Amino acid sequence: MWRGGATAASAARALRSRMFPDTIHHPAAALAPIASARSSSSAPSAAAGPTVAEATAAAVAVSQRAGSVSDVLRHYGRCYFELSKARLSALVVATSGAGYVLGSGNMVDIAGLCCTCAGTMMVAASANTLNQVFEIKNDAKMKRTMRRPLPSGRISPAHAAIWATSAGAAGTALLACKANGLAAGLAASNLILYAFVYTPLKQIHPVNTWVGAVVGAIPPLLGWAAASSELSLNAMILPAALYYWQIPHFMALAYLCRNDYLAGGYRMFSFADPTGKRTAWVSLRNCLYMLPLGFFAYNWGLTSEWFSLEASLLTLGLTLGALSFVLEPTPKNARRMFYGSLLYLPAFMAGLLLHRLPNEQKEHNVTQTSEITGILYGAEQQDEERARQKREDRKPSRVHSRPPVAYASVAPFPFLPVPVYISPQAH
Repeated sequence: MWRGGATAASAARALRSRMFPDTIHHPAAALAPIASARSSSSAPSAAAGPTVAEATAAAVAVSQRAGSVSDVLRHYGRCYFELSKARLSALVVATSGAGYVLGSGNMVDIAGLCCTCAGTMMVAASANTLNQVFEIKNDAKMKRTMRRPLPSGRISPAHAAIWATSAGAAGTALLACKANGLAAGLAASNLILYAFVYTPLKQIHPVNTWVGAVVGAIPPLLGWAAASSELSLNAMILPAALYYWQIPHFMALAYLCRNDYLAGGYRMFSFADPTGKRTAWVSLRNCLYMLPLGFFAYNWGLTSEWFSLEASLLTLGLTLGALSFVLEPTPKNARRMFYGSLLYLPAFMAGLLLHRLPNEQKEHNVTQTSEITGILYGAEQQDEERARQKREDRKPSRVHSRPPVAYASVAPFPFLPVPVYISPQAH
């Protein structure tokens, strides 16, 4: 019995060891189910591995594509910025905006000012781009311009021409719609004058400097025309200042960069003046022409009397710079006059705007327009009243006469109640 019981017990222990391994003496056996469970749970993750890899690759591709698009936009934005000569165009916009403010009355139309500046900016960008399209070979020969988008090959001439045409057409259309036809015509004329007259003339004759001065004097007229829809004598103050200012400004630049201009094939006044004396005298003469502009602005009612004094002092300072250039035509004095001209223009324009008086002609036109509108409105009201009266007269008469007792009771004694009148038919 004992042996049989022992045998049975040993058999039971063997069966139990097979079904439930001893975790103390055989730990690997205890970990086997866990490993099998992990392996079974890791099967789906292994299957999902390609999906994660594909998503990662797609995200990388999208980021690369976005990076390439941003690079392209940055590249062309930079090219458009340089083709438009944005800083020079901003100066043109400033002069046009100043002309708009000077041509306004007591109140300045901010929306009209913004539209005028935007249209001027687009037209100026178009003109500067066309200038570079026509001068690719010349710019490639000059150190100052050889890194521009067209000589460096960063953009094609056809692309630049399309950009110039689109910007010019959009700017002119904006001025025509939001300002008036006179402003749009001045913008289009200035674009043609700069791109198709001044640009080729630079390679033919030194008179191009004076033609370019005319181009720079038109934007203030454009702004004045956009504000007042007409041009008057007062509108010529700022254009005259810009015209005479550009001569000493550019003469100093042409003297400093004459070797570069000569290499580019341009015909400048300073080429035939090796000593610089004639260039300096031309600069001084045009500075003297600007001296009475402040007095004219005050005398014609454009500004207060303080501007006359300030403008005279500013012009006198620029004239002294030109005089030093005449006495000693050296690059140092030319550079000093050039920097002085850069300071002169914003100071002159700021004084004009600070001391400006409302455009009386603009106010007169507004008043006259209001009177005409009132007269027309009154005439329309009278016509409507006559037409209404005729319609009333054509209607059949339906007047119900009141009984004489009621009239007699109300008229002499209005504080008494009106008697009730009963018609005989009621009985």
